[in-house]
Amino acid sequence: MPEPFQPESLISALRPLAAASHLTAAEQGYRRFYGFRENVARTSRMGQIQAGDYQIAVQAWWPEEPRATLIVLHGYYDHGGLYRHVVEWALALGFAVLSFDLPGHGLSSGPRASINDFAEYQTVLQAVLAQAGELQLPRPWHLFGQSTGGAILIDYLLNGEPAENVGETILMAPLVRPRAWNWSKLSYHVMRNFVSEIPRRFSVNSTDSAFIDFVHNHDPLQPRMLPTAWVGALSRWVPRIESAGRSQRRPLIVQGEQDMTVAWQHNLEVLQDKFAKPEILRLSEARHHLSNELPEFRERFFGFLSEHLR
Repeated sequence: MPEPFQPESLISALRPLAAASHLTAAEQGYRRFYGFRENVARTSRMGQIQAGDYQIAVQAWWPEEPRATLIVLHGYYDHGGLYRHVVEWALALGFAVLSFDLPGHGLSSGPRASINDFAEYQTVLQAVLAQAGELQLPRPWHLFGQSTGGAILIDYLLNGEPAENVGETILMAPLVRPRAWNWSKLSYHVMRNFVSEIPRRFSVNSTDSAFIDFVHNHDPLQPRMLPTAWVGALSRWVPRIESAGRSQRRPLIVQGEQDMTVAWQHNLEVLQDKFAKPEILRLSEARHHLSNELPEFRERFFGFLSEHLR
């Protein structure tokens, strides 16, 4: 495993993305640590943008002749460093890639793994889309969201005004309700007056044992606590989504049937009701963290997605 980088030093040295014309030695060390191959893209950069009250870490890659763009939103507790498989797949299709760390995650600012209101995620997404415009990233802009990243995209499609530049929306094991949601809500209402956070319980959310070992034991950007503020924000967001009007959009949905993180059967029912005939791929043996599942599962869903992207 490459030598670990120092997150605090890297965060303090991040430049505005527009001014980051090349990778610094520290940024190259970050990329090596998370397994990104050198020269996988014609050019790439790392930096940060201002989005509301947050400094958001952003990464971008360009292939030789980009013909579209994939914008990547990670899941809860995740960060952009864990999405090299998605980045390399998109680059192989000829897409530029833009990924960012959500507030409180990875290299972005904010209380760790927390948010006051899910509306703040929409503010960040709008800032990232504006940055894509400033970078003149090729259109259409396809959107890719894993779990909570998918939740943000669901909110954007149902309650926002998707830009004309937006192409397909990909929802990977999307969050509407987490598993055992009623019990989680009850626990939140009991605990919120006594504690602000509880220790995180790491789950085995992929069948790739090497990925699980890395996340559990070696990734310095993994939050170790679950803030009750985030659970409260989720409890207000779920009814907002479940009561939203219908959309004529047709997202692409990939769902593992061994997912023990989200209430996936309920969530698929909600999404089939909210969207006009979404395209759904179900993987009978896959778990929740699809972007880091075993190669045979990734091959199946990347093939499915490639057939639908232009």
